[in-house]
Amino acid sequence: MLTKRDLLHSAALAAITVTTMVPVPANAQAKAAWPDIREAKAIAEEGFIYGLPIVMNYAVMYEYSVDKNSGQFKAPFNQIKNEARVFTYKDTSIITPNGDTPYSFLWMNLHAEPMVLSVPAVEKGRYYAVQLEDGNTFNCGYIGSRATGTEPGDYMVVGPDWKGATPPGIKQVFRSTTQFSVAGYRTQLFGPDDMGNVEKVQAGYKAQPLSAYLKQPATVGTAAIDFPKVDKELVKKNFFEYLDFSLQFAPAGPEEKEIRAKLARIGVGPGKTFDFKDLPIAHKLEIGLGMKDGEEKVDKYLENGFKNVNGWKIGSFFGDRAFFSGDWLKRAASAKGGIQRWFVFASSGAFTQVIIPSHDRDRQAGGARC
Repeated sequence: MLTKRDLLHSAALAAITVTTMVPVPANAQAKAAWPDIREAKAIAEEGFIYGLPIVMNYAVMYEYSVDKNSGQFKAPFNQIKNEARVFTYKDTSIITPNGDTPYSFLWMNLHAEPMVLSVPAVEKGRYYAVQLEDGNTFNCGYIGSRATGTEPGDYMVVGPDWKGATPPGIKQVFRSTTQFSVAGYRTQLFGPDDMGNVEKVQAGYKAQPLSAYLKQPATVGTAAIDFPKVDKELVKKNFFEYLDFSLQFAPAGPEEKEIRAKLARIGVGPGKTFDFKDLPIAHKLEIGLGMKDGEEKVDKYLENGFKNVNGWKIGSFFGDRAFFSGDWLKRAASAKGGIQRWFVFASSGAFTQVIIPSHDRDRQAGGARC
């Protein structure tokens, strides 16, 4: 079973270790326009920081909606999975889930058409939230008691390239920056005897493709996607292969042009075919050392990027594309710290504050409320 801690642990060291394990084809040793050693290492470092949240996101998506034997599988794409329980330490795909709001999950494939999310009327006084996050780990928006109220409603989530009209009946449109996006639902539980009421609310959560919502046949088909398998060892050795795969579903924003161009110089990006095992040994070392330095920078930022208040680390690590504004280190620290956008410990305003016990970051923070 792959955990996010496993994904991160010794990834760069593993990359360095395998440099002498596989013979290198002669044609792979003559890569054109490969950067010099210092530049290649710098690109790998920056690329690791930039790509860490994307690869982590892919790993969770694969376990939740692709691999039915992962032990963490929830439901296929575009189907909601309701959990009539609270999460525990055994739920290892996410480091820090809430413990007092049962979850529902919906991983959306937006490549063919938008998805329509419908929510029921929810009694006043019961908190619920649907947090939308895309493959870049940017917040797309929120549906829920604080963001949109307690009335029933239909909301549409669209992919980055969608240009259609908003149909009647849709209250709001949320745009994902990637073709795959996740909706994390949280429904407040008042106590053990309240679970039945939570289940009634969860039963009112609906998701369907736009064509089904309009009672029309689906007119746009997509080719089957061959999702690369994820496990602990493969992630350690093939980090940039997973990033390479994921970027084809994520059109570059203006602030990404520079890092995407750099990654392309080492063969990573849409239309590229990065293959670590085929690199010459010197290039493997450059990549491995760069990844190691990148991970150390993320760790340092995570350690120092919070304000320590009475033993609790407090900071703002949530946001959309504008919030991060190309600060890939902040985004990577957010992901590595387990601060997934739908797992908020403590909120104010637009869900921007996170609290983590500094003495035990890996332990679930008790007493948190939404």
